[in-house]
Amino acid sequence: MALALRPNCEYCDKDLPPAARDAMICSYECTFCADCVETKLHNVCPNCGGGFTQRPIRPATEWRPGLSVAKRPASDKRVHLTKSLEDIAVHSARIKDIPPGER
Repeated sequence: MALALRPNCEYCDKDLPPAARDAMICSYECTFCADCVETKLHNVCPNCGGGFTQRPIRPATEWRPGLSVAKRPASDKRVHLTKSLEDIAVHSARIKDIPPGER
């Protein structure tokens, strides 16, 4: 199953097209822009508490049959936060100093 490649930052709603180099994801595919991950979330996913990594870019060219962004398009479903900004700030502050691999 391919990554959904969600189209936006869940925090600031910035557009993150499939080739966005500043798209970050957690292991559950929660998607945020690099600026929000660094300055607002402090590398703490507000949903699961995990860390983030750069989202891979799906090839635009179909190098192998059926495998490209044209054949397996990105999601068009925008996702938004379910917690308040205050709750997220408290959550991030509580665990930001614990390395993601130890959370």
